[in-house]
Amino acid sequence: MFEHVSIIGDGAMATVLAILLCEKNVGVQMWGYDATQLRETAAAGENVKFLPGYKLPKDLVFEPDDARIMTGADLIVSAVPCQFMRGVWSRLKKHVPKSVLDGNVPIVSVAKGIENDTLLCPTQIIVDVLGDGISCVALSGPTISDELARRLPAVACVACPDEDLAKKVQYTFNAPWLRVYTNTDIVGVELAGAMKNIIAIAAGIVDGAGAGNNAKAALLSRGLAEITRLGVACGARPETFAGLTGLGDLVTTCISPTGRNRSFGERIGKGQTLREAQNATESVIEGIATCESVYKGLAAKYDVEIPITQAVYEVLFEKKPVQVAIADLMSRQLKAE
Repeated sequence: MFEHVSIIGDGAMATVLAILLCEKNVGVQMWGYDATQLRETAAAGENVKFLPGYKLPKDLVFEPDDARIMTGADLIVSAVPCQFMRGVWSRLKKHVPKSVLDGNVPIVSVAKGIENDTLLCPTQIIVDVLGDGISCVALSGPTISDELARRLPAVACVACPDEDLAKKVQYTFNAPWLRVYTNTDIVGVELAGAMKNIIAIAAGIVDGAGAGNNAKAALLSRGLAEITRLGVACGARPETFAGLTGLGDLVTTCISPTGRNRSFGERIGKGQTLREAQNATESVIEGIATCESVYKGLAAKYDVEIPITQAVYEVLFEKKPVQVAIADLMSRQLKAE
């Protein structure tokens, strides 16, 4: 088990993990890209912007200094939204200790997404910025932050080709209210975590448009089919998508009333524009950028049919009316399941 953890990022998931680790007597220091905001969080004793209402541990250290945040850490957590990861890690690169660059201090990513320009997943972005020598792990699963903060029972998955490292990270984050599993298919775990956000936007659109539960059930099942189809084409194992980070995360994200992507989709379904729906929340809606990466990038590259993702893309970026998009999906050529 790791004993000194530095968390890069100060959003909701970063805050929940900081609370969890402090409760396990792990030394934790947290960094945010905005030093002023980080100091305000420290002064308030809670993350008012991203996770209000939950008191932060008194022994949580807030470190705004780029040069000091990773000093003494034996584990780094990257809790930065996918589309901002390259900028953050490029900024911090000159301060990254040699122990991290040599792979002796691993980095755990909790982001879910696919970078637009490169089509890289979060751990791949970190490797691209810092170099091939580093050790990266993905922590993913059905983990809505506010439920974790309330200590409601949940499960997550640590993904890494190195089983021994995965187990060490597993024990570090396992808690009475968070059961952690391991998986060696990091490609599948990261792709599942990214692509489910697109289906969650579609689920929200179904809710907002009042299309009903039959439509939503069909959406989840067919959405999982296209996630699996594309994931396998990218080199992932098909069984990964039936697990926690695939089906499990998909269900949670599509039904949670507080899920960012589903809630965003619901606003779209009720008639808001892309900008209006985005401005309704402080949080990053990862599924928007991921939809573009998947439809314009990965699906085109591997020649994989993804009709639900295509429909979401057309609604968000081409202003296709929601009812027309639904009608087009329903009128596709008939085939076997």
